[in-house]
Amino acid sequence: MASIVRMQRANHGAQFRAVRLHGADPTQLDPFIGIDHAWMSAPTFPPHPHAGFTAVTYLFLDSETGMANRDSLGTRNLIEPGGLHWTAAGRGVVHEEVPAVTGSTTHLLQIFVNLPEARQDAAPFALSLASQDVPVVQRAGARVRVPLGGYGDVHSPLVPPTAVTLLDITLEAGAELEIPVPAGHRAFFMPVNGSAELDGVDFGLNELGAAFLPISAVATSHRLVAKSGMAKVAVFIGEPLRQPLFSNGPMAFASQQKLIAATAAYQRGDMGRL
Repeated sequence: MASIVRMQRANHGAQFRAVRLHGADPTQLDPFIGIDHAWMSAPTFPPHPHAGFTAVTYLFLDSETGMANRDSLGTRNLIEPGGLHWTAAGRGVVHEEVPAVTGSTTHLLQIFVNLPEARQDAAPFALSLASQDVPVVQRAGARVRVPLGGYGDVHSPLVPPTAVTLLDITLEAGAELEIPVPAGHRAFFMPVNGSAELDGVDFGLNELGAAFLPISAVATSHRLVAKSGMAKVAVFIGEPLRQPLFSNGPMAFASQQKLIAATAAYQRGDMGRL
């Protein structure tokens, strides 16, 4: 049966607000580290480092503008509404994202995904997926965008270093959808708009509730329903890495020593500059 985990509201000035899901227990979200469901309308965060994990930005289709992305690898691109950008930070990169048009609001997910320990020291790299290349599955009263992973026989073209699934689901009032979860995988459901029901358990944005499924030794299937109006839900699925997690916020490694070393590398300028 699903359990409900409370999300937290966060603001950074008038131009950034978010609903955050960050596990107090590092194993709660594994292989994810944290999710920010955010609205940003102006440059908010200065250039900052990432190391040891992956930072993923996914823009919802209702964003008023795109996100201008750049990093110390030389990447310069526009993440358009409906598109996704994956920055595998590895041993370190400096990164910045700002709304392409100041004053227009981007509606996004900032997803932090852990890297397998063996890949945390690898060279950083980036992957991008344009909005028109995101696979879409239509069901009765339901629309599923598949920017990462797969749904049924449909799969995202991206092959990231940590295999995770992200489903952007829109349900009309009264519609329902079956969500399969592989054996041994973590799965949780974050409300984006409205409220829904997962296997009879209610959760919604107004109540700041995210629905979590217990990890099962066998493959399972779960019923997602919009009972009282349209609902939009982001679904996250991944196999836990089950490795230690030491983080100072912008960096996360499987050992304290590597975290300290990466912090020193950034301070020396070894991660490059914008």
